[in-house]
Amino acid sequence: MALRRGVGLSFFLVLSILYLQDSYNGYSPPDNYLIDCGSSIDTTVGGRVFLADNSAASKFLSTPQDELASSPSNSTGDSSLYRTARVFTGSTKYSFPITQKGRHWIRLHFSPFSYNSYNMSTANFAVSSQGFVLLNSFTATATVVKEFSLNITSSSLVVEFKPLGNSFSFLNAIEVVSVPDELIQDDAYALPSGNFQGLLRETLETVYRVNMGGPTVSPENDTLWRTWVPDVGFLVRESLTKAVSNIRAVNYVTDGPSHNIAPSTVYGTLREMDSASDPNSNFNVTWQFNVDLGFRYLIRFHFCDIVSKSLNQLYFNVYVDSSTAVSNLDLSTKTFNVLAAPYYLDLVTGLTDKTSIRVSMGPTTENVVYPNAILNGLEIMKMNNSVGSFSGDSSAVPSGSTSKSSIGSIVGSSIGGIIALVLIGVLFVCCQKRRRRLTRQGLSKSWIPISINGGTSLTLGSKYSSRTTASVASTLGYRIPFVAVQEATNNFDESWVIGIGGFGKVYRGELADGTKVAVKRGNPKSQQGLAEFQTEIEMLSQFRHRHLVSLIGYCDERNEMILVYEYMEKGTLKSHLYGSGLPNLSWKERLEICIGAARGLHYLHTGYAKAVIHRDVKSANILLNENLMAKVADFGLSKAGPELDQTHVSTAVKGSFGYLDPEYFRRQQLTEKSDVYSFGVVLFEVLCARPVIDPTLPRERVNLAEWAIKCQKNGQLEKIIDPTLAGKIRRDSLRKFSETAEKCLADYGVDRPPMGDVLWNLEYALQLQEAVPQGDQEDNSGNMIGDLFPQSNNFSNMEAGNVSAVALEVEGRPADDGNMSDVSMNQVFSQLMKSEGR
Repeated sequence: MALRRGVGLSFFLVLSILYLQDSYNGYSPPDNYLIDCGSSIDTTVGGRVFLADNSAASKFLSTPQDELASSPSNSTGDSSLYRTARVFTGSTKYSFPITQKGRHWIRLHFSPFSYNSYNMSTANFAVSSQGFVLLNSFTATATVVKEFSLNITSSSLVVEFKPLGNSFSFLNAIEVVSVPDELIQDDAYALPSGNFQGLLRETLETVYRVNMGGPTVSPENDTLWRTWVPDVGFLVRESLTKAVSNIRAVNYVTDGPSHNIAPSTVYGTLREMDSASDPNSNFNVTWQFNVDLGFRYLIRFHFCDIVSKSLNQLYFNVYVDSSTAVSNLDLSTKTFNVLAAPYYLDLVTGLTDKTSIRVSMGPTTENVVYPNAILNGLEIMKMNNSVGSFSGDSSAVPSGSTSKSSIGSIVGSSIGGIIALVLIGVLFVCCQKRRRRLTRQGLSKSWIPISINGGTSLTLGSKYSSRTTASVASTLGYRIPFVAVQEATNNFDESWVIGIGGFGKVYRGELADGTKVAVKRGNPKSQQGLAEFQTEIEMLSQFRHRHLVSLIGYCDERNEMILVYEYMEKGTLKSHLYGSGLPNLSWKERLEICIGAARGLHYLHTGYAKAVIHRDVKSANILLNENLMAKVADFGLSKAGPELDQTHVSTAVKGSFGYLDPEYFRRQQLTEKSDVYSFGVVLFEVLCARPVIDPTLPRERVNLAEWAIKCQKNGQLEKIIDPTLAGKIRRDSLRKFSETAEKCLADYGVDRPPMGDVLWNLEYALQLQEAVPQGDQEDNSGNMIGDLFPQSNNFSNMEAGNVSAVALEVEGRPADDGNMSDVSMNQVFSQLMKSEGR
């Protein structure tokens, strides 16, 4: 017990020394106005003195009517600032002389309590300063600090409070403090791409200031008297993360961020992936934050690598919503090759079109021993809109008084409002009854936003302990209650599992209305995470095509990630080619499946104004229904294609080994031709019926694409095709098919055909297969590929570079004779003329 007490005391002393170090390096602001409103004596808080505003501070105040209020108890909070307040019944101004122009903070402290006839939690008022509307129709129901920073170019700063209607305004304390020049720079990165300039002119409201992996940092432990809150309330999946603390390791370097950017208690703690025991981990650490629609936000990321043992060990990606903000971030290159040195990154978003922002850190594809990603701190600042407001579209504070002449209109409006409320109430009850009825049927049929449970949210705004449910986008897909999914899958019966993939297990199921479904349930530690889950919903909710798998719904209750698709009875194309014991596909069936998949991909590339790139084309993602009709599936890695004036999309490399476009892998530049390459691998996989990577084979044959191309160029492709197809493929059909596959696998995307051409060539190969030579309708077997390997297809008896050619003869002609004079062209093109053939 004594030892434990001693350890605890030592830890406390270390933290105290570090806090004193931050305080010692404190900033001395040229302008520093601190006022304790309603107090008759000065108040000291955290070493700072707030002046009583009934004496020296009163010279800054101009008000026609006000009252000094004091709380009857300490129930308003621990801070002595919140025991008193000043109540304003008319328009009131605080005017502060500015000795040094530049950016200043305005911090407004509100902690409501009741005093005489004033219940401050019902006060409704507006606050403006220097022509900006800071707060409008504002009501403080709990203790809150509103922080704004403005660039002051005049000799005074004026803050005006205006009661709205017949209400009043109040204030517990106010701070007007100079901001050090180093804190806000003029430029930042812009999302989704480019640069933003002009930050120095912007007015900002601090919405979130978060210490990742660490405790609350109080103002007295920050050189600029800021409050940093823990990140736990914003984490999407805390179980996938680990908090790390090593404050003593933080190394502030010359010309790098100082203590004023963030204290060592922020840079000395972080949140990282919990992946130390799994070198194959590939998930993102994600936080979610509620925001207002129609505003831009400045997001500041704080990084300090206190976990690596040496330089250049840590590489990771930074994401904001679905955009890649930074790829392959190596902090060593940003910190002058000094380990554990602070670094921050500023990003400006576009106008928000949803009510949340997701920030994610994820591992890169660089060759690292253990994938990891970190974040030490985060600040989110709201930027004023085009009319200078932080509260909607109003550029002016509403009039604070109500004239007698308007009483009639107010009464009329009130009556109208009451009637409207009654109607809304009736509609609400009806909707609730209908919703409960549909829920009992197992499926909610109303379009609603996706929501991911984020936990309790601690902010600098007025919702210190509100539950946060982040909306990603509206009208994205049907939401299915978790209980309905349980019933559909017999409570996720393991005997109902029909597949296991990177995202998780796939169950067969049946909804209450009899619809057969496939249910994909996300694994928390899968290689695909929240971003892929949401991308799949966004993509599939937009697409409607007979050769793309249909999304029936999704479920995100109870921190689940569940996707519900139409049921494809025949499973994956891969399972019909090898390894499952299923009946062999005929050559015609294989061609028709390839044509169906090509149609689906062609639709993705050309069906919208902006192409969609699948990024994970493979035989396991081509599903077959009961009629063996092919549908492309799994859109978790899909990406919108380049703009019209661009040639590619720069993005982190993702995909499946063996199918990955080598040009995309080298240059990280994604185009539709990356899908074409992957599809070319699928074509050879269909032809040869073997895995695309088979490490049991000799080295030169391990990679199917490389081996097939080599055999194709040597004119020996017939040697490696699926033995079950022997004697069943027409030579010209094989030639057209293999030439198409070869073109798809060109080293450079510019040399590959578009998917439309691939589709046409496959349809042509099918017609060549079905064409009957004139004069030989009864017996045309001589035009087929001979019986090559009737006993085996393990490729182990073939030596690279020494493959003996097998002479193929067609009614006495040598195999290399390309003459097709005996084939009816009318028959070949008869189906190509039909609209469904293209």
